[in-house]
Amino acid sequence: MSFPRSAGVLLHPTSLPGNYGIGELAAPAYDFVDRLVQSGQSLWQILPLGPTGYGDSPYACFSALAGNPMLIDLDWLVEEGDIDAADLAEARSFPTDRVDFGPVISFKSAILQRAARAFRAHASPDRQAALNRFSRENDDWLEDFALFMALKDAHGGGAWNTWERELVTRDPGALRAWRERLDEALFAQRYYQFQFFRQWESLKRYANEQGIQIVGDIPIFVAYDSVDVWAHPDLFFLDEDLLPTQVAGVPPDYFSPTGQLWGNPIYNWERMAGNGYRWWIRRFEQTFTTVDIVRLDHFRGFAAYWAVPSGETTAINGHWETGPGAGFFQTIKDALGELPIIAEDLGHITEDVLELREQFDLPGMNVLQFAFTSDAGNPYLPHNVRRNSVIYTGTHDNDTTVGWYASREAWELELCHRYLGPVNEPINWALMRTAYRSVADLAIVPMQDILDLGSEARMNTPGKFGNNWDWRFDLDDFTPEVQARLKELALTYGRMEPAEKQERPEWM
Repeated sequence: MSFPRSAGVLLHPTSLPGNYGIGELAAPAYDFVDRLVQSGQSLWQILPLGPTGYGDSPYACFSALAGNPMLIDLDWLVEEGDIDAADLAEARSFPTDRVDFGPVISFKSAILQRAARAFRAHASPDRQAALNRFSRENDDWLEDFALFMALKDAHGGGAWNTWERELVTRDPGALRAWRERLDEALFAQRYYQFQFFRQWESLKRYANEQGIQIVGDIPIFVAYDSVDVWAHPDLFFLDEDLLPTQVAGVPPDYFSPTGQLWGNPIYNWERMAGNGYRWWIRRFEQTFTTVDIVRLDHFRGFAAYWAVPSGETTAINGHWETGPGAGFFQTIKDALGELPIIAEDLGHITEDVLELREQFDLPGMNVLQFAFTSDAGNPYLPHNVRRNSVIYTGTHDNDTTVGWYASREAWELELCHRYLGPVNEPINWALMRTAYRSVADLAIVPMQDILDLGSEARMNTPGKFGNNWDWRFDLDDFTPEVQARLKELALTYGRMEPAEKQERPEWM
C-alpha cells in the first residue's frame, strides 16, 4: 500500500511535557497536535503504547493489547470526580527534562488506585455502564490481563514463572480462587484500561479531525514476563518449566559488535499457523483501534529470525530460522483486508526479505544516518530510495542528528559533505531538508532533530541498560519560528498542499 507524499514527526507521548513527571494524554498532547498542523505535518509517529515492564521499554510490555496507565491524564480524572484535586497536590517536584520512572510509577499508581476505588463507590450508573460495556467488548484479552497484573502486584512484582506452580500452569481452580481474592485489584485494572482507551480515543479523534494520522508500532516479539506468554504458552518455544528454550536477537550489526540479545521468547510459528494466526489477527485488530498506520517492527523476522540458545550472554552464537513468510501476511490480509503497514526493514536484509516486502507492496524504511558509510550505491542515499517508502533522519534507536554528526569519523563527514554539497544551515536541518526532498512518499523526523538537540536527548541506545526512554521536552521550544521553518520545508518539497495553489507558468 502506498501513501500520499507527506511529512511527520516522531515523538512518543511519554516525552510530552506535563505536571506529573511523564507525558500524558492531556492538554499538551492536544497542543502538540495543533503545532504539527501549523508545521505542515500530517503524521505523528509514536512507539508502542503498552504498559512497560523491566527497563521501561515500550518494546517490552506486560501486554501486546493493553494500554499504559502511566499515560492517563490525571486532571481528566479530577474533572470526572474520581480524584480530589488535593490528591495531586502531593505530587513531588518531578524533573521536566526526563522521566524518573520509579518515583513516577509509584506516585501515579497510588493515585490511580484511589481513583478506581472512588469510581467503584460513587460513579454514576451511566459511567458504571460504560466501564462494564468496555469490559465486555474487550473480555477476550482484558480479563487475563487484569488477573496477570493483579497477581503480579500480589507477588511483589515478581515474574509470572516465580509464582506458585498452580498459577504458573494456570490451574483453573487456583485462578478462580485468586480472582475472588483479588476482586478489588481486578476492578482497578479494568478501570485503568477503560480510562486509558477512552482518553486515547479522544486524542486520536482530535488528531484525525485536524488532519493528523497516527503511525503506531507493533513489535514483532513480546516480553517473556507478559500476559501473552503466561496465557498462551503453547504459542512459544518453552521447556517443561515454561522457560524459553531460545530467545530473540539480531547478529552483530551497526549498533553492536556482539549483536543484540533481546531475550524475547520465540514464537512457535507452526502452531500459530495451525490456528489461523488467531492471536496475531486480534493483535492487529486491537492496534488499529489506536493508530491509523502500523510500523511493523523487525519485519525481516517474518522472513527469517535470529534465534539464540537460552543462557547465552551475547547474540553472537545465534542462528537463522525461517519465519512464517507470505502465508502469515496472506492470512492477515484475508481476515482484515488491505492494511496500512510500514515494514521496518532495517538491519541485515536479504533477498527473501525484499521479496516478501514487495509481494505485499509494503513501504520500507530508509535512515539517513546510515547513508554515509560507503559509495554511491549505499541503499539509504536519497537517490537510491524507493518512492513507496519512508525516510528518516534517524529513529528512536539512533543518536540525534546533532549527536551523530559530532561522533562521526573524518571519512564519514567527508562522504556526508560531498553528498550534501554546500551547506549553509545546521546539519540537522540539512539532513531534514535532504529527507524532505527525497522521492520517498513519507518523511518522518524525530522531534529532537527539529529542536537542534544533541546526544543528551537520545531516546534509546540499543544494548545499553538504563537511562533509556526517558527524554522529555518543553513544548515552548517548538516555537512558531520552528514551526514556520518546518512548514516551509513541507511546502517547498511538496509534502503538504498550499493554502492556495498558485497558477503555474505555461512552460510548467
